[in-house]
Amino acid sequence: MLSFLSNLSKLVRLPNLLIIALAQYLLRYCVIHPLISTYTFSHNGITYHFKGIPQLSDLNFFLLVMAMVLLTASGYVINDYFDRKTDALNRPPEKVIVGKYIHRRFAIQLHFILNVISVSLGFYVSYEIGFYQLGFLFLIETGILWYYSTTYKKQFLIGNLVVAVFAGMAPLMIVLFELFPLMITYKETMSNYQTNFNIILFWGFGYSFFAFMTNLTREIIKDIEDFEGDNAYGINSLPIVIGINASKTVIISLIVITLISIFYVYHFFLKDNITLIYFIVFFGLTNLFLIYKIIKANDKKDYHFASILSKIIMVLGILYSFVVYFKLS
Repeated sequence: MLSFLSNLSKLVRLPNLLIIALAQYLLRYCVIHPLISTYTFSHNGITYHFKGIPQLSDLNFFLLVMAMVLLTASGYVINDYFDRKTDALNRPPEKVIVGKYIHRRFAIQLHFILNVISVSLGFYVSYEIGFYQLGFLFLIETGILWYYSTTYKKQFLIGNLVVAVFAGMAPLMIVLFELFPLMITYKETMSNYQTNFNIILFWGFGYSFFAFMTNLTREIIKDIEDFEGDNAYGINSLPIVIGINASKTVIISLIVITLISIFYVYHFFLKDNITLIYFIVFFGLTNLFLIYKIIKANDKKDYHFASILSKIIMVLGILYSFVVYFKLS
């Protein structure tokens, strides 16, 4: 039983799911809630301090997080289901789960169950906040993840973009489910003072852009790591189509664009010393080290290390939420 649970946790990438849940909770309680409760705006030359109340209950937020976590888990399951042959070449034998430790039929049934629960929770929370239409986002993402595993992943760059967009949508989903009820509750106040909650969207898009860029970078690194298996089974990944050296150039370019964007945001919108130190140490130096490792990488082990390092950078981006909380409190 313990062996089965261990393999099941590997199949659904339990550490990744915990990181996703952590990111969403930190975004809500360290960024969105302080922004709502300490909102400041000007009207007719007068500065107002508006203390709004979040409208999404803690229970409904938990259900929303569970919906997104289970949706992600279903994506991992169906991806491994269709990637059995390539994983046999790309991964160590003990890391090939479907067909070896977990039966294929169970995997496809698990995928279906996770999707049903995820979409049901998504529609329930959407209905609770008065915007049932948001539930269709879960339905759409379910279909996209299926087609990613069966089709998109084999196409040039499309699969990488799908994964990156999916990652970038996670922060935006939290923002949308928080923002829409606020717009209804405080509609009259916002109209009378000609203001809005765009500051929440600003932070949401910032986190989404960071998630998109870092995930796209990591996906290409993983494609180089999986070059042998992908090439054997005709998957048109970026390294196979344009070559490994050219793919390295793309990766470095994405890292540089991410760094420029981060420091652009700092220079024009943030400008506090704590953020500057955090950005230099945890984004600047780590990304420069990642660039160095990519340039020097020669074998599968080197690219695996770079992939792990890129995941660490993602986590550091999530942990910046604590700095935001300190700034807003």
